[in-house]
Amino acid sequence: MSRGKKYQTSAAQFDRQGFHTPAEAIDLVKASARASFDETVELAARLGVDPRKADQIVRGTLSLPAGTGRSTRVAVFAAGEKAAEARAAGADVVGADDLVARVTGEGFLEFDVAIATPDLMGKVGTLGRVLGPRGLMPNPKTGTVTDDVVRAVTEFKGGRVEYRTDKVGNIHLPIGKVSFERSQLLVNFHAVMEEIHRVKPASAKGRYVRAVTVSSTMGPGVRVDPTLTRRVDEELAATA
Repeated sequence: MSRGKKYQTSAAQFDRQGFHTPAEAIDLVKASARASFDETVELAARLGVDPRKADQIVRGTLSLPAGTGRSTRVAVFAAGEKAAEARAAGADVVGADDLVARVTGEGFLEFDVAIATPDLMGKVGTLGRVLGPRGLMPNPKTGTVTDDVVRAVTEFKGGRVEYRTDKVGNIHLPIGKVSFERSQLLVNFHAVMEEIHRVKPASAKGRYVRAVTVSSTMGPGVRVDPTLTRRVDEELAATA
């Protein structure tokens, strides 16, 4: 794959094959970001799981302590009082049969998170072929099928993110923006890694966290030493 000059210049600034502490990796990502916009900082982890087995799928949601730095568009499938609550909480799109029809007939997908009340899941379930492949299908395990729509909307608007292993066992998550302070990115990094360790499947064998990389949207990946990803106190002290 041919890379642009900015990417090549950034990649030449450090050893792409070397391992770094989380703090060092974040510093390198911030220093190598050269795009004209505020790039998202992303964490990718390769896990020692077999996602083909249902009991080894790693998925859930977590709230990033420092937020994501981006605006999350939230759609809520709800009717009556719950729809009114969702609108008051700041949901971008709210509807029941009408919203299902928009997704089905118009291909409407201008949202990043979909939340549904349990009573509407029978209708939302018909959208599985559209929402599922895009990671938008509401699911009780991720807190997106709930009667507490106010809490769900507020949390996703405030920095709650959803994660799930892909077909080869990788997890990708945003941990902030390049404009964030180092300490903000670091606390988000550790929040993600602690969550990943917390939800380790009991059936997973061998080394669990096999590789961790941090990068900006347009920048090169920086490898983090997997054995250092849980050193929260030491890393945060380094930012003082």
